[in-house]
Amino acid sequence: MVLQAQEGRLTTSRPRVLVATAVPAERDAVARAWPSGPDPRALLPGLTLHRAGETCDLLAAGVGPALAAASVSAALTAAALRGAPYGLVVSAGIAGGFAPDAPVGSLVVADEITAADLGAETADGFLPVTELGFGAVTHLPPAALAREAAAAAGARPGVVLTVSTVTGTAARAAALRARHPRALAEAMEGFGVAEAAAAHGTPVLEIRAVSNPVGPRDRAAWRIGEALGALTEAFGKLAPVLESWNAHDHD
Repeated sequence: MVLQAQEGRLTTSRPRVLVATAVPAERDAVARAWPSGPDPRALLPGLTLHRAGETCDLLAAGVGPALAAASVSAALTAAALRGAPYGLVVSAGIAGGFAPDAPVGSLVVADEITAADLGAETADGFLPVTELGFGAVTHLPPAALAREAAAAAGARPGVVLTVSTVTGTAARAAALRARHPRALAEAMEGFGVAEAAAAHGTPVLEIRAVSNPVGPRDRAAWRIGEALGALTEAFGKLAPVLESWNAHDHD
């Protein structure tokens, strides 16, 4: 909790949470977890937040790590300039799951957010950008928060990969899993959201509902509606955890 002075006395206020999804359908699925529904309001030109509950704002940040990072950074900057900074950023949405550990309809909470294809191809294989001598490829959510969120939602904790190109072959799925044995899911925004949060000194979390297996593209096997429903159910259980969590309590 954060202590604030008000009319000569101390009161408590809960940290504000920014939940960033890629597309409006995911944002709306998260919003359905709050009975009151979302309250849309303009933040910046072309950037609209939806208030859900007392302390959560929802943002459809865009597809891919670059646009997600730019949108989340703009939202964090605007909040800080208003004197009401966010205490936590959550990347949320649907994802591909690595079989058999993350089947369709299941939930994954990231204990590690890793950019899987940020680097260089060489004759000896892929080199992450860190092995080239610069940059970062991994962000770690607060361990206690990841555990609490996974337990509350009934999700499995593990690595969520961020890719700029969605996997479409069995060979690439196998290569990713070989490089990242703990990987449970892949999506396209988490690392970008985490980069923006890190630049603002804000903790980050990633939560994904699995809509399809990682591997050969088979649209008939996708269960987007089921995954969106799982996302709504997850946030119904997660909201109290997210709204009450405070980084200072875990220093």
